[in-house]
Amino acid sequence: MGMTVVEKILARATGQRSVKAGDVLEPRVDLAMSHENAALVINQFLEIYKGTGLEPKVWDASRVAIIFDHRVPAESSKTATNQKKVREFVARHMISKFHDIRGDRGGICHQILPESGYVRPGHVVVGTDSHTTSHGALGAFAFGIGATEMASVWTLGFAVNVEVPATIKVNVTGDFLPMVGPKDLILHLIGTLSAQGANFRVIEFHGPTIARMSTSGRLVICNMSVEAGATSGIVPADAETVHYLREEAGVRDLIDVVLPDADAAYERTVSIDVSQLPPQIACPHTVDNVKPIDQVAGKKIQQVVIGSCTNGRLDDIAAAAAMVRGKSVASGTRMLVFPASGRIYQRALDQGYIADLVRAGAVVMNPGCGPCLGVHEGALGDGEVALSTTNRNFKGRMGNPTAEVFLCSPAVAAASAVAGEITDPRKGA
Repeated sequence: MGMTVVEKILARATGQRSVKAGDVLEPRVDLAMSHENAALVINQFLEIYKGTGLEPKVWDASRVAIIFDHRVPAESSKTATNQKKVREFVARHMISKFHDIRGDRGGICHQILPESGYVRPGHVVVGTDSHTTSHGALGAFAFGIGATEMASVWTLGFAVNVEVPATIKVNVTGDFLPMVGPKDLILHLIGTLSAQGANFRVIEFHGPTIARMSTSGRLVICNMSVEAGATSGIVPADAETVHYLREEAGVRDLIDVVLPDADAAYERTVSIDVSQLPPQIACPHTVDNVKPIDQVAGKKIQQVVIGSCTNGRLDDIAAAAAMVRGKSVASGTRMLVFPASGRIYQRALDQGYIADLVRAGAVVMNPGCGPCLGVHEGALGDGEVALSTTNRNFKGRMGNPTAEVFLCSPAVAAASAVAGEITDPRKGA
């Protein structure tokens, strides 16, 4: 019996000819990523060495990446002090893949890693963030772990007690309708599978629609695979992957593509034809509470957020700018835009997208996670309604348990910002 992509990656990472779902392994880690929560990892890492008399040492500083993104600039003295602690640790251990708050190198961890060429097909990537699943867009096995687990990775260089997950194959066909795209696809899939339908599974994406999809779109669907409970989402690497790594990330060394075997064993196969898929909306307070836009159109909104690790890339900003160009954000509605990285921000400036957004009344923020996690920039007031391109809408997600968060694509978000209510972007296109 052949192997899936994740089985092949884990076999290689453990030096075995083959592995199967259910095996428990200790795979070598190619990249270990943390953001500001590296401060917690440092505490656990130092605890490992306590009383040993040994000098704390990261197993391979070149394979550790730390990016400040969740609380930038620091919103409190506590955060600022933790960031200071991380900076000192980074300097002491000579960690070069460190991205502080900077206009040229800053941004969201799940954008910085791919655009910097840190992730490659076949890699095992671990991160102290649940949306580490994003990096499966480049053909890697990428999954989230806790601070204690990461401390052991920093020490040993491998992940412990990793069970090989079964794989769900998702085959996507058809051409998207205008104003419909990857975000609508993944919301539809989550609604189909449910929030727990892929628990402890990998979702492996296939089909002609995926083959035509840009890396930006693939990052969207892999990012939100975790919202169906998946350990990871993976798009098997192909010509688009190589093109992105060469042209966008500047990778010049060998790219080793890992593909599933023709007779790989999948737990189940889900087929989706997107040719008639309308814009999708995830309604409060769960991501799998997904409805076609016509069922929620007209809902008044006080805040629109465009950005995050899900939809803060250049094509997302371009779509939003095109929608608001020559128009104005509705009175009583706030529109916040968060580019996913400094590089994206600069390109959006160069191409005039930022000017279009600002002229329309949007507020363009620094690259970072913004209000997505509910602790920084853009919290909601009591009873307010937000429409967001982010990835979660749990109660209190944007800082207020009495507020409501709806999830959508950038096109829907921008059209709705102009209307002041949830609006189908196809109606005025």
